[in-house]
Amino acid sequence: MRSIAIRLGIIGAIAIGAFVARPFLSGNAGDLKVGDCFDEPAGASATVEDVQHRPCTDPHGGEVVYVGDFAPATDTYPADADFRAFVQAQCPPAFTSYSGIDFETDTTYDMSVLTPTTDGWGTGDRTVICYAVHVDGTPITAPLKKA
Repeated sequence: MRSIAIRLGIIGAIAIGAFVARPFLSGNAGDLKVGDCFDEPAGASATVEDVQHRPCTDPHGGEVVYVGDFAPATDTYPADADFRAFVQAQCPPAFTSYSGIDFETDTTYDMSVLTPTTDGWGTGDRTVICYAVHVDGTPITAPLKKA
């Protein structure tokens, strides 16, 4: 009985440690959620697999404001114009809802996006992730989420 309690205690400590340390760990870009803050990946045209998480109270390059599946989901990988139209329809309203800042009139923030690769699309990945960045490329120094 005692060994089970010790094991459960160790598992609990690991789980709590992972939760507390998550903002400081590198993780899969596909696992980002709305509200996550991270360092913006270098090389916008590169394939992004991992990102460095940051607490939103620390300087960070991007803050996730939207995560959703591309629609309509087709078997054929969408053209850039299709992704652009989807992002323009989904991300600005999500930014405004998330931050309380009108994206259409704001001059401080811009939007960047992570889209599935053609290989990922072939395996069923349809996730589009929109994240806010400063227009001038400087780090964001406080959470954008409205109170």
